[in-house]
Amino acid sequence: MTLIAIHLLQNHAPSNLNRDDNGDPKDALFGEVRRARISSQALKRSIRRSDSFRDAFADAPALLAQRTQLLPEEVGKRLAGLDLADEVKRTVVQAAARLGKGENKSAPEAGEASAEEGKKGKKGKKGADSDAEERVRTAQLMFLTGAEIDALAERLTRIAREQGLSALNSMSGDPLVKAIGSYEPHSADIAMFGRMTTSSPFKDVKAAVQVAHALSTHAVEQEFDFYTAVDDISGEAGAGFIGEVSFNSATYYKYLNVHWEGLVTNLQGDSAAAATALQALIRAAIFAIPSGKQNSFAAHNLPDLALIEVRPQQVALAYHNAFVKPVRARGETSLVEASAEALQKYIPQINGMYGLEAERAFLSTVPFALEGARQCATLDELLGWLPVSA
Repeated sequence: MTLIAIHLLQNHAPSNLNRDDNGDPKDALFGEVRRARISSQALKRSIRRSDSFRDAFADAPALLAQRTQLLPEEVGKRLAGLDLADEVKRTVVQAAARLGKGENKSAPEAGEASAEEGKKGKKGKKGADSDAEERVRTAQLMFLTGAEIDALAERLTRIAREQGLSALNSMSGDPLVKAIGSYEPHSADIAMFGRMTTSSPFKDVKAAVQVAHALSTHAVEQEFDFYTAVDDISGEAGAGFIGEVSFNSATYYKYLNVHWEGLVTNLQGDSAAAATALQALIRAAIFAIPSGKQNSFAAHNLPDLALIEVRPQQVALAYHNAFVKPVRARGETSLVEASAEALQKYIPQINGMYGLEAERAFLSTVPFALEGARQCATLDELLGWLPVSA
């Protein structure tokens, strides 16, 4: 068994990267003090949708999937160029819309609203895009590859031809799923982040990657910016608009882990694709930042410390408790340096206590050292050190 962990210390300038339902930066109580927080859902979406991640699959786009409720619409696109009667196309699209149960929806990632949320604003008012209400959607948000949608369109069309439109129209739930058969995804992002579907032919996948909520290593206070906008044309004095936005600034500890054998298994034994996915994941975890309010704050700050651990034991170990006592800047020591000191002290303590072993390598802009760990000068050197490959 091989478990790979990525630990990051990342200091963000004033920002609102991940908002709660009031528009304020998310937070959490940890160690009896309020901490800044970025949800794991926001981190995962920023990773898998980032250029850093997707560029790794430029030569193999089929290894990437999309999360959507517009499966019927995608099936319809596959049928558009076929010599089929319009009634057949409508029946096949309607059958696709009956897949997936709404009462057991997969939770959408941050920034990915459900169908109902897409139709209504924060206060329940209808959105301006009335066309969105006319689109045919599944009850459930699904994480699918293009190949799976291609195959679904082909199989539903075959059922319509072989069993007739009335038979296909009468099918729903388990009988429809049984008639279609099942699909095994060959997708890097599904293999890593998993998927859960109900009453559908798309197989569930247990995630090979776990991502923790990012927490500040120190206590944080929310701040507010009162701002105005001036009408450039009116010539009138004063503000044409006034508003306020909340923000904070924090040094975050981020943690994620990868079960290597699970990743390879989820990719049907394709270790080359798994190796590409692992490197893409690490790059994206370092470079990708949630997009919340970035046009207003531009908090594009990369990690000052990136530590990778490779364990032979199937024991996951996050180091949040290095900061259960919130760190403080002192004298000439910054919050980032104080956080690195706390991590440097805690890692050998907790691992030594339980007899845990790991190979380690890291990048750091601040003083940091671990016995036996390799300090790398560049990210390419760090990725080249990884003792797993195709």
